[in-house]
Amino acid sequence: MSLLELKDVNVQYILKDKKIMACQHIDLEIEERDSIGIVGESGSGKSTLANAILRLLPKRITAVDGEILFEGKDLLKITPEELNALRWKEISVVFQKSMNALSPVHKVGKQMEDVYRIHEPKANRDEIRKRVYELFKIVNLSDRVYELYPHELSGGMMQRVSIALSLLHNPKLLVLDEATTALDVVTQSQILQEIMKLEENMNLTRIMITHDVSVVASTCKKIAVMYAGCLMETGTVQDVLVNPKHPYTQGLLKSFPSFKGAKNDLRGIPGSLPDLSQEIQGCVFADRCPYADDRCRQEKPVLRVVNGCWKVACHKAGGE
Repeated sequence: MSLLELKDVNVQYILKDKKIMACQHIDLEIEERDSIGIVGESGSGKSTLANAILRLLPKRITAVDGEILFEGKDLLKITPEELNALRWKEISVVFQKSMNALSPVHKVGKQMEDVYRIHEPKANRDEIRKRVYELFKIVNLSDRVYELYPHELSGGMMQRVSIALSLLHNPKLLVLDEATTALDVVTQSQILQEIMKLEENMNLTRIMITHDVSVVASTCKKIAVMYAGCLMETGTVQDVLVNPKHPYTQGLLKSFPSFKGAKNDLRGIPGSLPDLSQEIQGCVFADRCPYADDRCRQEKPVLRVVNGCWKVACHKAGGE
């Protein structure tokens, strides 16, 4: 059984004068101990999908339907009490801006204690401190950070605190939403290496939301490519990044420099994302696709299997 399974998930933002389909017909399976990177340009619906999984979207302006099954339980149907029992303990998240995730007026240790006691209300301070010190060692932080305020830490240190915070109760699923994007490349590399070690030692399953294909290439086993709220291509990192079949995936890879092989000119993808408040009849990528024809503009492609677990939503499967 999959740890997390998304079945026909749709997310709609409901504004005063229009409705925006942020995610459309998302089907995705994540096995235990998987590491999957969800990539795409800004506005593709990656963070919206992550927040839908975690049920963090504001109810007054969003509508979510479909099924989001975590160990067989539909997260969209369980009670708030059941959801709170899962958060931190079974499912944790690390956000991009760690300063926004930490209280500026409380010491790091106090915040760790508060989160720990959500699921272990009778835990004493010594027990919590011991657990936090264990995690600090894993994420390469000094014990003295326990007594510091967030503003006394660097950006990389705060992000390490956020990661330690997310691991307090040994969750089964860790969601990282652009968690290393704002860091310098050296710190980013260090943190990603630490996360990969954690997965081996703690049986973690990871979802990484990012626009940086190189991060997914070096740290994930599988990849899901999103565009305009739709899944374009999913499969193993080796399959998809070595021989991408969807024109959008091909365009993304041409936008990133390669450190191996011959030098190639970088090429952006012409055009911009479609207006998701308007109904799109055919493929959402048709207006920017070099292979699009009348069928592409009239008939919406479905995510179909092309090789085992490799799936592509393209009538031409990459222009072939």
